[in-house]
Amino acid sequence: MAPLFPLEALYEARDIVGSVFDPTPQYRWPLLKQRTGVDVWVKHENHTPVGAFKARGGLVFMERLHRRNGLPPGFITATRGNHGQSIPFAARRYGVPVTVYVPEGNSTEKNRAMQAWGAKLVVHGQDFDEAREECARVAAEQGLAFVPSFHPDLVLGVATYAYELLTAVHGLHTVYVPIGMGSGVCGLVTVRDLLGLDTRIVGVVSAGAPAYALSFEAGRVVETNEARTFADGVACRVPDPNALAIIRDGVERIVQVTDDQVAEAIRILYADTHNVAEGAGAAALAALLADLEIRGPRRFSGKPVAVIQTGGNIDSSMVATVLAGDTPVV
Repeated sequence: MAPLFPLEALYEARDIVGSVFDPTPQYRWPLLKQRTGVDVWVKHENHTPVGAFKARGGLVFMERLHRRNGLPPGFITATRGNHGQSIPFAARRYGVPVTVYVPEGNSTEKNRAMQAWGAKLVVHGQDFDEAREECARVAAEQGLAFVPSFHPDLVLGVATYAYELLTAVHGLHTVYVPIGMGSGVCGLVTVRDLLGLDTRIVGVVSAGAPAYALSFEAGRVVETNEARTFADGVACRVPDPNALAIIRDGVERIVQVTDDQVAEAIRILYADTHNVAEGAGAAALAALLADLEIRGPRRFSGKPVAVIQTGGNIDSSMVATVLAGDTPVV
């Protein structure tokens, strides 16, 4: 499959993102190595200005649109939280308003953060996909500029985290990355291929939201009836077909993790790195730990591995529940 974008575009995106914030760190934590027996690097996307990797996508999407066509008078989008922070975070630099649709019961603190970045919040539907469908309908009805969750320029933007990681840490055997709507994993696949590396990529989904895993196995989009997980960043029922094509071409496999495993990974990240991870942000470590239980460190032939901590935006009440040893119920 041809790459989604050329290396020159990646360099342009790196400069766009770099004009707003510095590269996020990737650290090799000794306590994680003691715990796992593996040389584990954590890419800390929880250190961006919006606390998640999505900040990159919004900046590049907005700037490239501005250069090509100029910006519309307003944008509308749907989210569970991090995409919905990224778009107003980027749009406010141009003075363009953003309306964000979220489902009922969405993260209170993510909602507040989106509003703090200037978004008008609209609550609709039982889950992300219902909110997204209504958002798209309103956009078409009112002639508004709809920002999807998966778009080549969004992928290009978030791919800058992959470029930072893969050029800073050499010889990575495997990278574990959560899959929400697919921009992060597709950016990672594309950069890996552009750089000519043989690093393996393992996608991670929730066992309560397995749509991408089922679609990966079936070779076509498989929708599910629900996406029930406290890891809201991976709570997807309807995969994007363009993302799925890239994933099937470039990802070794997709691992499903339970909410209990994710909660344990949050506790481990806090204990071993003193970083707070949201559910999706801890899913990659949960998958690595699950793999180690099956085959142990020999799976990686003594080579380093990486996990993408995609974000740290989790409600304080949920953090308290997890750190107390329980798993949030949704």
